[in-house]
Amino acid sequence: MIIGIDLGTTNSLAAIWQDGASRLVPNALGTYLTPSCVSLDQDGSLLVGQAARERLQTHPDRSAALFKRHMGSDKPFRLGDRDFRAEELSSLVLRALKADAEALLGAPVLEAVISVPAYFSDSQRQATRIAGELAGLKVERLINEPTAAALAYGLHQQQDETQFLVFDLGGGTFDVSVLELFEGVMEVRATAGDNFLGGEDFVAEIVKQFLQRAEVPAQARDDPRFMQQLLAQAEIAKIKLSQQAESRLRVAWRDTEYALDLTQDRLANWSEPLLARLRAPVERALRDARIRSADIATVVLAGGATRMPLVRQLVTRMFGRFPNIEMNPDEVVAAGAAVMAGLKMKDQALDEVVMTDVCPYTLGVEVTRTLPSGQRVDGHFSPIIERNSVVPISREETYSPVDDNQPEVELNIYQGESRLVRDNILLGTLKMPLSRRPRAESSFQVRFTYDVNGLLEVEAGMPGSRQRQRIVIQNADKQMSDAEVRRRLEELASLKIHPREQTANRTLLARAERVYQVLRGDERHHLANEILLFEQVLEQQDARLIPPARARLMQEIDALERYSVFDRAYDPGYSE
Repeated sequence: MIIGIDLGTTNSLAAIWQDGASRLVPNALGTYLTPSCVSLDQDGSLLVGQAARERLQTHPDRSAALFKRHMGSDKPFRLGDRDFRAEELSSLVLRALKADAEALLGAPVLEAVISVPAYFSDSQRQATRIAGELAGLKVERLINEPTAAALAYGLHQQQDETQFLVFDLGGGTFDVSVLELFEGVMEVRATAGDNFLGGEDFVAEIVKQFLQRAEVPAQARDDPRFMQQLLAQAEIAKIKLSQQAESRLRVAWRDTEYALDLTQDRLANWSEPLLARLRAPVERALRDARIRSADIATVVLAGGATRMPLVRQLVTRMFGRFPNIEMNPDEVVAAGAAVMAGLKMKDQALDEVVMTDVCPYTLGVEVTRTLPSGQRVDGHFSPIIERNSVVPISREETYSPVDDNQPEVELNIYQGESRLVRDNILLGTLKMPLSRRPRAESSFQVRFTYDVNGLLEVEAGMPGSRQRQRIVIQNADKQMSDAEVRRRLEELASLKIHPREQTANRTLLARAERVYQVLRGDERHHLANEILLFEQVLEQQDARLIPPARARLMQEIDALERYSVFDRAYDPGYSE
């Protein structure tokens, strides 16, 4: 069985292709969305998902979130006394989803299709593959998130021919793809995006405005627990503004409450720079696809952040029509990943479905230009594969060395759209020996091959020579080597993962700890007693007593959050 996984910035979920349809996989709490959060408990065990999300406020020094934004980098995330890379934290989320799928299927799961932002670089895609390997999964395919959403939508609509645009705004990334569906063929015409733009940026804007307008003292801003509580409350305020015109953001620090009234109009005004950043990729994708906005039959929304009224209003203004909201934006990417899993398994129900994708970036090498005066200018970009070329693709260009009798050439490989390489992203370097001849006789060929998983292979050699230099691009300075992957795999295997069957109990205790910290007086004392009673029941290890005790504590917490002077710190019914 191959499962489909939407590995998100704020939430992740899995789905399977079964009986001719996508089926979402519930987690241990019975919900589909698993927060992309990891926390290291005091006993050395790792908590993943909702329990870890609750501990972001109570134990910010032992918890991590939003690590997807740093995939492919060497940024460390410190949990307690241990450092983790983004790949490792992502692998723990993938491992939890794998366990959920195995619990549902009653059989081991060893393979997966994992979605990635369309604008993920080669290094970030390699890191996602490594995360899958660390989780014990063979990654059969990486699928672009908007392509996955379009694949699910195309099957859902069952139309013979149409052009549509997928507007995918998640918690941390933004992608847009223009697609055409005809006679069972799903063709991606163009893709654009922003890897550092998502719902979390709108939350950050609320936090910024709150700190300024509520006149929060510097000491509070330096308090990690206060800032985590503020982030959580800002998220809730943003959610409320998706459902109502006004909301009030309140956070206490040292017995002083700081508050700010919010409205949809104020948030839209504060977020204007973010909305401008949303427009640019849409315009680029339409331009590259050579399609006018009027020719788009439907705009499909994906990603939880598209629930914000200001985002839907932006889409409506840009296209002159309301976007399609038939499918759940949180679930459509996972559903599409499951469709791709079905395609990989050659399910008969998908025999007529064909899908093509594109390379989102221009890929090329650094060259030296010679001016009419004879002066040489380094640092210019020579494209080999243009952005939005249909993949898989292979392209070859011929170059010459700069000097006569040059012993070797160093090829610097870049991705980007700028004329100068200094403004593009260096992917890697390939060195190739040359025969010592005049430069006119020393031409060499460079071939770029880009596959459906978004991985680039570069090959270079002299014409007629059997000797070829080849490299599969990865960021050697920041990417984990094979040896390091093996070492990290052993280290992760030695870590204690909190038992799945105890997830509900541990999540409830983490939530109770978080609520306890924001309460005061008699309410706080009452909750402490209720927590103690529940812990005593857990110590008895009597399976008959635990469910009613858990229900009782949950009821108490619900009541306290409902009637306390503090707003609820988390609403599980809404996410990005």
